[in-house]
Amino acid sequence: MCHAWKFLVRQSAVLGFSAREVADLHGCTVTSVNSALQRARATLAARREAAGDTAVPSPDAVQRAPAKRYAAAFSSFDMEELNVLLHVDATMSLPPYALWMRGVTDIQAWLTGPAVGCRGSRLVPTLANGSPAFGQYRPSVTGAGFEPWALQVVDISGDRITDIHVFRDTERLFPLFNLPPHIGEQEV
Repeated sequence: MCHAWKFLVRQSAVLGFSAREVADLHGCTVTSVNSALQRARATLAARREAAGDTAVPSPDAVQRAPAKRYAAAFSSFDMEELNVLLHVDATMSLPPYALWMRGVTDIQAWLTGPAVGCRGSRLVPTLANGSPAFGQYRPSVTGAGFEPWALQVVDISGDRITDIHVFRDTERLFPLFNLPPHIGEQEV
């Protein structure tokens, strides 16, 4: 079975990839992907039923605080604050690309190196599968507001960010999360 079932479920459920596409991306079988999806859906349904809730739950207060701090730190490109928020072995991935970073040092090197163009971005909060997520908007090349860049889905354990998944298909994803196609200076 594929070892990263949470990631596989997110690719299938959030991005709408077929089980075949997810299996091909990760070198596993369609059966293992479907099995992971089935287990995840059953677990979520059981948790909702036990809570007497059929709606997707929002992140609890424990997740909201670090998510809010993450958005502020990312928007101000405050690497010191990001380092404090990231778990020592946090990961950052950019599916469907094979790009994957592990650890505070690798993530900071990526953000201050190849991804330095993200400086000045604004994050608009949303939810993805019950996890904190953000529409990332980079400064427009025209200087008029901010343009969609990525959907960031953040996994949190305790008060630390454990995983950041960055999905670049904004044209398809932003409407699914009711994120605006552009934000102006006054909206940030």
